[in-house]
Amino acid sequence: MNDTAAARPRTPPAPIPLMVLTGFLGAGKTTLLNRLLKDEALARAAVIINEFGDIGLDHLLVEHVEDGVMLLSTGCLCCTVRGDLVNTLEKLLRGLDNGRMNFDRMIIETTGLADPAPVLHTAMVHPYFVMRFRLDGVVTVVDGVNGAATLDAHIEAVKQVAVADRIVLTKTDLIDSPECREAAARLRERLTALNPAAPVIDAASASVRQLIDCGLYDAERKIPDVRRWLAEGAYARDEHHHHDVNRHDDKIRAFTLASERAIPFSAFEMFLDLLRSMHGPNLLRVKGIVKLAETPEQPVVIHGVQHIFHPPATLAAWPDDDHRTRLVFIVNDIPQRAVGDLFNAFLGLAKADTPDRAAVTDNPLVPFGGADHLR
Repeated sequence: MNDTAAARPRTPPAPIPLMVLTGFLGAGKTTLLNRLLKDEALARAAVIINEFGDIGLDHLLVEHVEDGVMLLSTGCLCCTVRGDLVNTLEKLLRGLDNGRMNFDRMIIETTGLADPAPVLHTAMVHPYFVMRFRLDGVVTVVDGVNGAATLDAHIEAVKQVAVADRIVLTKTDLIDSPECREAAARLRERLTALNPAAPVIDAASASVRQLIDCGLYDAERKIPDVRRWLAEGAYARDEHHHHDVNRHDDKIRAFTLASERAIPFSAFEMFLDLLRSMHGPNLLRVKGIVKLAETPEQPVVIHGVQHIFHPPATLAAWPDDDHRTRLVFIVNDIPQRAVGDLFNAFLGLAKADTPDRAAVTDNPLVPFGGADHLR
């Protein structure tokens, strides 16, 4: 190798698509994952699970690669997370880089009782993982028979549905009476109300192609498929008029904000910072494309879970003919107006049909009671 070749910087590897598979205890994640791993598209997927005994893949194991890492007969790697997820991911990447392991996808299955947010945080904020992984999507498994009762009893199950890119309904073969079919229809309506943009897919017919590449990036085209990712029309159609106050998901809301007006990058950063400080734990998911005043022809894509946001990605051009800022919010107990007013304040938009004094005192950017505080 000559000196020029030796000095040439290495091209960073393409980010590895990372899917988060979640769902409440007993929903059928194990059965679904077991079937998906047999598909050729996942022949080189690495799979991380919370507890080895939970996944029921014992019959596929052929040898130990190292402690906590198993090589499956499908060619997949299965890792038991006995400790830190970060350590496990780093171990896998080291094995990939030194040629001891060979995988081109990552699947992380959360434990059934888990809020998926911490797993998403790990992939979104770790400085090394941000370069090595891209979020491929969140797939949530829901029990078609017991799902409604689970949503009533466990807020974790509600959050799992709310952050999903795809919802997979299991045990539909057990829905064999008029009463069960009526209950299943109500469950589907409830899932759609919780997350209007996520397709509800029957597990019996679910294919790998329906469940992979459902996040921000289209693996084939290598550009953001914003229309599919944001699915703005789905949120616009869902008006959330019907709620049962005894259910957890009565407080879960999904809505979009859109604006033709470009926003200065510093103002948008302040908007996100204030939004996180005010509502962080209740921001279940935020995603969108933003028209910046400095570079109106090069939008920025954002993605956040609770108070954690992935570093913004600047696009070379708008991916479609819609050049508006479009932001999708899935939130817990945050009024849409509170977020909308805050965003409009940073845009510099005055409230229509609002007296001058009220416009000041109601301004979300003025602390402690508005104009009286400024005297």
